[in-house]
Amino acid sequence: MADSNRTRQRSDEPRQLGAVDVDWLGRDLRGTWGHRRLAAREKVADPRYQRVDDLTVAEHRARTLEQLRLLVEDGAVHAAFPKRLGGDDDHGGNIAGFEELVLADPSLQIKSGVQYGLFGAAVLHLGTQHHHDAFLPPIMRLEVPGAFAMTETGHGSDVASIGTTATYDAETEEFVIHTPFRGAWKDYLGNAALHGKDAVVFAKLITRGVDHGVHAFYVPIRDEHGAFLPGVGGEDDGYKGGLNGIDNGRLHFTHVRIPRTNLLNRYGDVAPDGTYSSPIASPGRRFFTMLGTLVQGRVSLDGAAAIAQQAALAIAIRYGAERRQFNASSDTHEEVLLDYRRHQRRLFTRLAKAYAQTYAHERLLVQFDGVFSGRTDTPEEREDLETLAAGLKALSTWQALDTLQEAREACGGAGFLGENRLVQLRADLDVYVTFEGDNTVLLQLVGKRLLGDFAKQFKGASKADVARFAADQFFERATTLVGLRTLGQDVRDLRNVKKSSIALRDPGFQRDLLEDRVETMVADIASRLRHAPKDQAKAAAAFNHEQHQLIEAARAWVELQQYDALAAAVERSPESTRKVLTHVRDLFALTIIEEHAAWHLEHGRLSSARSQAVTSTIERLLAKLRPHALDLVAAFGLGDEHLRSRIASGAEGARQAEAQAHYDALRAAGELPVPEKRARATDPEAQPIVEAGAAPVAPSAIDGDSADADDSVDSTVPGGPATPVADDVEVGAR
Repeated sequence: MADSNRTRQRSDEPRQLGAVDVDWLGRDLRGTWGHRRLAAREKVADPRYQRVDDLTVAEHRARTLEQLRLLVEDGAVHAAFPKRLGGDDDHGGNIAGFEELVLADPSLQIKSGVQYGLFGAAVLHLGTQHHHDAFLPPIMRLEVPGAFAMTETGHGSDVASIGTTATYDAETEEFVIHTPFRGAWKDYLGNAALHGKDAVVFAKLITRGVDHGVHAFYVPIRDEHGAFLPGVGGEDDGYKGGLNGIDNGRLHFTHVRIPRTNLLNRYGDVAPDGTYSSPIASPGRRFFTMLGTLVQGRVSLDGAAAIAQQAALAIAIRYGAERRQFNASSDTHEEVLLDYRRHQRRLFTRLAKAYAQTYAHERLLVQFDGVFSGRTDTPEEREDLETLAAGLKALSTWQALDTLQEAREACGGAGFLGENRLVQLRADLDVYVTFEGDNTVLLQLVGKRLLGDFAKQFKGASKADVARFAADQFFERATTLVGLRTLGQDVRDLRNVKKSSIALRDPGFQRDLLEDRVETMVADIASRLRHAPKDQAKAAAAFNHEQHQLIEAARAWVELQQYDALAAAVERSPESTRKVLTHVRDLFALTIIEEHAAWHLEHGRLSSARSQAVTSTIERLLAKLRPHALDLVAAFGLGDEHLRSRIASGAEGARQAEAQAHYDALRAAGELPVPEKRARATDPEAQPIVEAGAAPVAPSAIDGDSADADDSVDSTVPGGPATPVADDVEVGAR
């Protein structure tokens, strides 16, 4: 009787506790400047702004320039500039709208970024009112396309070591811009090969024989006919792996003279007699302050990378919900790809990361707007902004490439076709991982900040305080070595998978694991560097030895920021949506923990049993999210006009329906041919033939949200996971 009751309670459909409020979630994802994003998406839907794939490099460059002129006509690119010059003083809204252009054509997005986010922004943030009045209006109108000439062939990330010089001549009151050797050529510059008329050139300011470090100078480079001015030369970078709508090139200067007033002098000035002055006495702090004003490039790349992930996942998940392959669980219907657990893992784990990155980016954008609007502009806030922007940009751009590649593979051969956009998007976003700073270098900057903050804890501390910290550290290590921490987990779990899973889905436990990893790694690095030699070369070698661990600690810190942003979204969401978003949060946290499982095991943070439970809990979360997958990507708000991908348009579903109708008609008419193996069988009814394929987990095996539900799945039951078999393999009778 009890058995029959249990049978009646089982359902052929998964329990769908919770439902996604797509409208609310979409608004929440768009964030503070949702109106700017929606306005930008109207442009993305306009064919005039969209990429055309079969253009030559020259045609693509010309089209991108004309598209940029269209943006100027409606004022979309002026949002961050001063109101007195026709802008809106809206720094966060400007970035939000700019990021969405990646959906139209990444070349348009980046060319716009070069003109307004780098060239124009350098004049705005490094110049003073004279420069604003003289240079910004024609820049805003695109009458003066410009280049941002910082990177050199010999120095990219190490800007402080660039070779170009700007030597002051007091007799003529001019700076002499000079490139002393080939490695000092300015390289990879957008607008430099063809369209740029002027450039903001970064060079070492030398006056009265003193090198005052890198400063920015406004330098004309071409005449009204497009020819280089005397002393200026350059080359075209030519065909690239992506972004071929941008005319990247090289520039070099041979004793090019510019007026003294063309020094962008907000942070450093030279008087007519050659006297240097600056409101920031420290050369190092002055240099980082100047570079910090250009942080918006990293902020915008982080957001664009998140949007590219949204697009890739929307394409792959929509396609996966329609595409069918193999029919092991049915004699008449093939399986939907999205019902295969492996397919869910490859897409849903990345979907969770995209959600975390989107919410973390919104926090970054709010912080950026606060600093650049002046509301929260303090040295501490700027330092926090630069650290967060560096870390988030690194992880999101790497993750964008990973997600685009996985989405491409998840769509099979169709994903390789240009009409479905995944391949070209990946090619265009490839350079994002080195744009605005190489990701590895950016994470090293984050790691150094973490070490600096750690050291501040002991500034002014007594020997007793330091001793207590050392004792605590010793106790932690001792606890790990004797296994007390993991023993406690085993005692609580009693080898019970359900108890382990419940513990793993506790947000406090998740955050403790993520935070503990950051703190432990930073403390370990600091303790090893504490006794580093004072000799410069030996000290550098000691730090170099810790570089890998420092970067890993920085990565862990960024993951914690992403987790916190996603967890906050869960807390503010409507009740029904919260159930689904909680699964997304859990999946993100456990995916990160699983990726670093070796560290957690080595440091005694997880018992072996609970570590195994991480993977099994992920599997259950995938099943719980399956019914909501289409809603979760629908919340991104990307329609067919934004995705422009045939496989995400419903065409695959129509094709599958046509094929199914064909076979259903043959079956109904009794005209469906009998498979050879079945025809050869002496007793087909007693010896059923299993068709080649692999069935997904049966819906009845998917548990509900109740913490008390039995989460185990028996892979031996009919309809359970199986391994695909070749068409010619004879499968024995059960």
